[in-house]
Amino acid sequence: MLRQRIITALVLVFVLLASLMAPGPVPFALLTLVLIAAAGWEWGRLNQAGEALSIGMAALLAALCAATLLAGWTRSAPATAWWLATALWLAGGFIALRGGPAAWPQLPKAARWGIGIVGLWAAWLAISHARVLGINFMLSVFCVVWAADIAAYFGGRAFGKRKLAPGISPGKSWEGVWSGMAGVLLLAALWIGLDRSFAFDSPSVFSKLMQSVGIAGMVLALLVLCAMSVVGDLVESLVKRAAGAKDSSRLLPGHGGVLDRVDALLPVFPIALALIWI
Repeated sequence: MLRQRIITALVLVFVLLASLMAPGPVPFALLTLVLIAAAGWEWGRLNQAGEALSIGMAALLAALCAATLLAGWTRSAPATAWWLATALWLAGGFIALRGGPAAWPQLPKAARWGIGIVGLWAAWLAISHARVLGINFMLSVFCVVWAADIAAYFGGRAFGKRKLAPGISPGKSWEGVWSGMAGVLLLAALWIGLDRSFAFDSPSVFSKLMQSVGIAGMVLALLVLCAMSVVGDLVESLVKRAAGAKDSSRLLPGHGGVLDRVDALLPVFPIALALIWI
């Protein structure tokens, strides 16, 4: 299992770096389009769509992303798209987590399928637009999620006592959430220093937030992003638990499915873009 995880991770890193080193943002947009389409297939299967319809959902999602790319939205997406995605995640996440795994299957199938398609499309658009804004900016948003996850893991193991959502993800604790937030704030301080010392292709999300809303506003915005990364993780765990599945699929040997790897990123990217437009 460990060997599979390492090999898969190395392949993904190689493909990701190749797309980032290619001229222009289109190769990266196409790579993420394929991954998001795969996530759409997984979402359909987790929500009782059946194999054929799940493939159709993946094709529809890929077509929506391709149409958006051709329309030029990845370069100049309207800010309203980010605020609509933010509203979807804030309201939908709260309702889903409040209801728990038992309530999720009670929603009409079409509603669950539509929620997944819209959420995945908005995330793809946000990630692609972030690449257009600059590699440094895009990577800094990725690192918000990764730093929060890593710090939460170690903080939860060291200090975790109060369970965050035992009915959805028994391993998560409130102490892990606070540790994740502290880790992201430390990362922000370090990255802002790097932005000032080196001529990157773009400011990081930390510098952009500090420039637009000040230090206090940046701290608050980062706490919101950390919280929403947890919401994204919990929502996917809730859907898997409702479906009786351990992983979203086996597309990534040793890692599970695409949704298992991107769940926390799905709300964070559109919300980060909404926040920098304040």
